[in-house]
Amino acid sequence: MTEMVLMLLVLGALIIPTIFFLLSLQKALTACQPDNRRMPPSNVWLLLIPLFNIVYQFIVVNSIAESLEGEFKHRNIPVEPSPNRSLGMAWCILGLCGVIPFIGALAGLAALICWILYWVKIAGLTKQLTPAMSS
Repeated sequence: MTEMVLMLLVLGALIIPTIFFLLSLQKALTACQPDNRRMPPSNVWLLLIPLFNIVYQFIVVNSIAESLEGEFKHRNIPVEPSPNRSLGMAWCILGLCGVIPFIGALAGLAALICWILYWVKIAGLTKQLTPAMSS
């Protein structure tokens, strides 16, 4: 019984941040006009599919970077080329390196840090776009 409760707590600790992360990605894509989106906002939820998400995370990072870049250009707001793509790719690659023996734990920790930084930056970029949408 205790193992079941512990397993549910661990699962909850993993899935809750993931849901909020995916909501942030969806909000970022929603902040972009449909012509600038490289993928529908709802497609970020496909990252919940095990194994498929290993490849799809790269597609999501690229699509969000291109969508944000297009939206910022459309609104004449200065932004770096492919905003946040490098950090997103680092998160994806380090996450994959997490399965390599000996260096996996270190790569996993680095992936976690990159994931958090990626999430924070996506939220910041979305915030820059959101007030402009209401006008």
